Amino acid sequence: MTDLLTAEDVQLMQGLAQRVTATRPDLVNADASFGELAWNWGKGHAADGASWRRRLWFDGGDLVAWGWAQLPRRVRRDDGSVKDVTGAYLAHQVHPDHAELVDEVIDWYDTTAAGLERTVLPGAADEFALRRWTAHGYETDPAALGDTGSWTQLNERDLTDVEEPALPDGFRFRTADEAGPEAAVRAHVDAWSPSTYTAESYEGVRKTSAYRGDLHILVEAPDGTMACSAILWLDEVNRTAEFEPVGTHPAYRRRGLARAMLLHGLHRARAAGATHATVACLGAPGHPGARGLYYSVGFRQVSRDAPLIKVS
Repeated sequence: MTDLLTAEDVQLMQGLAQRVTATRPDLVNADASFGELAWNWGKGHAADGASWRRRLWFDGGDLVAWGWAQLPRRVRRDDGSVKDVTGAYLAHQVHPDHAELVDEVIDWYDTTAAGLERTVLPGAADEFALRRWTAHGYETDPAALGDTGSWTQLNERDLTDVEEPALPDGFRFRTADEAGPEAAVRAHVDAWSPSTYTAESYEGVRKTSAYRGDLHILVEAPDGTMACSAILWLDEVNRTAEFEPVGTHPAYRRRGLARAMLLHGLHRARAAGATHATVACLGAPGHPGARGLYYSVGFRQVSRDAPLIKVS
């Protein structure tokens, strides 16, 4: 069945993410993890949902594969700029026990996005899927590779031994529940400007079933500015907490604030029942900042994506 993506679909997709994570975490695709699904749906569906097509594949009552095609649209950002997205992107997941369904996913995507430039991010560890994408005419995306490419890696660490966080005098940890919606939105926009994030985006995030305001953490500066923020998405089935997004106000970078916030988040995740944590970042050599930050608090790479493109 093909239709617009719904909140109910996202919960089914998160269930598949949990099942794949339990057995082959290296095969969870980019944008297909428990937390990424909630974050991307929540922040974007109000503005972009009309351009989101999906198809679901079931085995009995279990979802075993899905495709989420994001089609051309106009994006408006907080600085007043407008960007026209002219190509298509596919987020997707296939359960490894039903690997052959990747051909149906590809055929559906090619039909849904016919005539458009099409991109996709399968996992580099999924050798079977990579062969099938190649057979359908997809090639390595040169723009996504190289020293400043946009490919991403997933990092993980366990929570058995977590360093205590330390903030400079006058700074303090807050939660979104404490700070309120306006502060939470401002923290994200300040860190990521130019950004499409709005109060409506945050309301969508808050309404996702996986969101917890007590696991949405911030660092408040002495003047009341929210210097850093991060959301943790707790997968209770796998006892894993995923950081997405993580951002720091440009005026407060290189002060150790984000590192302290991550350590604080790891402690909160452990208190909530998690035994592992994950976070994604750009992996290319020309993007060392976030990777170095995550490595400094004990994360290490466990998987990466393999960007592909097909030009019609």
